[in-house]
Amino acid sequence: MNYKSDVEAAEAMKVAYEKIRSEIGQVIVGQDEVIKRLLTAIFCQGHCLLVGVPGLAKTLLIQTIASSLDLKFNRIQFTPDLMPSDILGSETLDQNRNFKFIQGPIFSNIILADEINRTPPKTQSALLEAMQEYSVTIAGQRHALSRPFFVLATQNPIEQEGTYPLPEAQLDRFMFMIQLDYPSYAEEVSIVKSTTNDSKYQVKEVITAEEIMDFQHLVRRVPVTDHVIEYAVKLVHKTRPSSALAIKDTSDYLEWGAGPRASQALILASKCNALLSGKYSPDVEDVKAVALPVLRHRIIRNFKAEAEGISVDDIIARLL
Repeated sequence: MNYKSDVEAAEAMKVAYEKIRSEIGQVIVGQDEVIKRLLTAIFCQGHCLLVGVPGLAKTLLIQTIASSLDLKFNRIQFTPDLMPSDILGSETLDQNRNFKFIQGPIFSNIILADEINRTPPKTQSALLEAMQEYSVTIAGQRHALSRPFFVLATQNPIEQEGTYPLPEAQLDRFMFMIQLDYPSYAEEVSIVKSTTNDSKYQVKEVITAEEIMDFQHLVRRVPVTDHVIEYAVKLVHKTRPSSALAIKDTSDYLEWGAGPRASQALILASKCNALLSGKYSPDVEDVKAVALPVLRHRIIRNFKAEAEGISVDDIIARLL
């Protein structure tokens, strides 16, 4: 799209966001904050991990968002017997006995990795290169993925049976970890009313792949003051027990802190949060607004924190 200025593009992005949110609201009741974070990740070229008990409409939410965007969508149901080739594709012999590459479901714009922690680490790691390099390597050949490309994964709580914890290296590739909670009483009444009749709303496509990529470039062009960058980096350093900036709670309750990817994600997400809020540059409040989903999967509690029942979110709240 051709905009006269970045200010005009920022206003167009805000309008597009409101349209998408309105369209999703025809199907999904509540979850406004979750929807905002998912769209923030998409506009920042980031990947998202949704965590919640079964039945909270994680899969429906991602399918609805995909339907509102003019993008190719594939769902991969992760199971204990899923193999890497089931995701990436494989080389096969054709009729002329020549090797031919058959693309797997990863070759799409939006990938719903459903119940990603139900499959063993070998298969989970098949996503690592795709998430970081936007390509996959099969039999020594590199295959580029279509852009834009997002992995939106759902995960059941680790404590449930039949799950494999995601390795830290893979968790770090997700820009956000978003936790879904149970709906309120009023929201659940509305959900039951809308899902137990015979009518079904057909979600309309709101923006194109080209517009999404334009907005992704716009987010990266948003100016940020040194003060905001320094605040974000200090916040990340406070999570590291070995850092000179570490506070007492860090030393007492954390085993490992967040890495530099967390600082990058905080700034990118705060830029997008500012744009979606109608501002042209982020401030410290925007960094605080995105701190929980950026940091909660990047810091590891020690035994003392677990024994005292202190959650990662509690520790981040103290750091803020």
